[in-house]
Amino acid sequence: LEGAILVGGVSAIAAGLYGLGIPKDSVLEYETAIEADAFLVMAHDTPGRVALAKSILEAADAQQIDVHAGDGSAAAAAEPAAVVG
Repeated sequence: LEGAILVGGVSAIAAGLYGLGIPKDSVLEYETAIEADAFLVMAHDTPGRVALAKSILEAADAQQIDVHAGDGSAAAAAEPAAVVG
């Protein structure tokens, strides 16, 4: 990731993801993937639409799909906020 802005030793991307409630360990994983020229796709919507986005990514053979509640915890939330693929 060329020219990433660092704030207190953390890139703007990492700070933004963490600010959205993505867990720290996932933020580090996603930032590493982005630096390796991978794509990060995020969706924020109702639980039903997040499930739809997840099924679309699964059908497209996404390398990795994670659902986060938006509160710093992974998956199994009543109202998922993001699908990352």
